[in-house]
Parts: sequence; structure tokens; C-alpha cells
Amino acid sequence: MIAPNASSAVAEPATRAPIVRPATSADDQFVEDLQALAFGPGRFARTAFRVRERFPIDPGLSLIAEVDGTACGSVWMTPISVGGINGYLLGPLATHPEFRKRGAGKLLAREVSVRALARKDGRFVLLVGDQDYYCPLGWQPTTQGAIQFPGPVDPTRVLVMSHENELGKSLAGPISAYRVG
Repeated sequence: MIAPNASSAVAEPATRAPIVRPATSADDQFVEDLQALAFGPGRFARTAFRVRERFPIDPGLSLIAEVDGTACGSVWMTPISVGGINGYLLGPLATHPEFRKRGAGKLLAREVSVRALARKDGRFVLLVGDQDYYCPLGWQPTTQGAIQFPGPVDPTRVLVMSHENELGKSLAGPISAYRVG
């Protein structure tokens, strides 16, 4: 079930800011329902979903946002490699419509990226998204057309976060399996 008690949680102002916690198997149905609500049946045809079909998500980087104890958002990370450089693909990131504009989505994006980059086994976090939303959070545009996805992507929406400021300009090649070692 999606966001149990969402109506009552929305009727009264939230008393706390969103928090983030690791996802558990108990969240699987919530995440599935939320992604269906947020992205509809066409989500499986999207290029980012094609990447996730090929490469498994990292369960240690699956997070849930809650407001006042009610699950309201989720995010996943998929380990990938681009041009032989290891990193992560962020997404899908989804927030229940009744909880939008409360900061849960931005909190999830920042937190999962901080956790991924802190591992030191990936040098970047890549995503396909709106510059107006993600660039103020620390993402930068990549060189348009340099990263090859397994399907069509608007090159102006391919963004990267890294501790290496110039990596986004030089990151190039096809998305492939995360290289071990």
C-alpha cells in the first residue's frame, strides 16, 4: 500500500522534517507501488530502466524517506561503469504526490549520493534529470553525447556528481557492468 495514512498526514502540517532510512524487504511493495504511481506503465521502456534491467541495484544504497513515520519516497542506486570508470546511476527517485514540496526527494538524492561516494569504490553518481532540480544540489552537466546509454536520452539531462570537478567533462563511453578490482 502506498503511503498509509497519507491523507491524515497531509491534513495536518508535518511536525518534523523528512528523514531517511535504509530500505528493507518490508518496503518492497511500497517502492513498487510508488514507482508505478510516479512513472506509470511506460517506466519499463525508459532508458534508465533498461540500465537497471541489465545491472542489479545496490541494496545497501536503497533508501526510504519518511515524514512523521509515513513512508513517502524512495531512491535506488545501480553500480555502473562508464569508459572503465566505476560509479553509480541514481534512480529511480520518487516521492508520493501527497508529500511533494517537503524536501524528501532532494534529501534522498543528496543522502544516497553522499553514501555512494563515501564508499570510495565509485568516482561519480550519474543521473538523467532536470538541471534546475539537481544542479543546485551539486550535479553538473556532462559533455553532451559522450556517455552512451542503452537507448535514447536527452543529452542535456545527463548530469554527474563527483568529488572530481572535471570528471563530468571527461566521462565518456558506454554504460557497462561495474568493474570489480
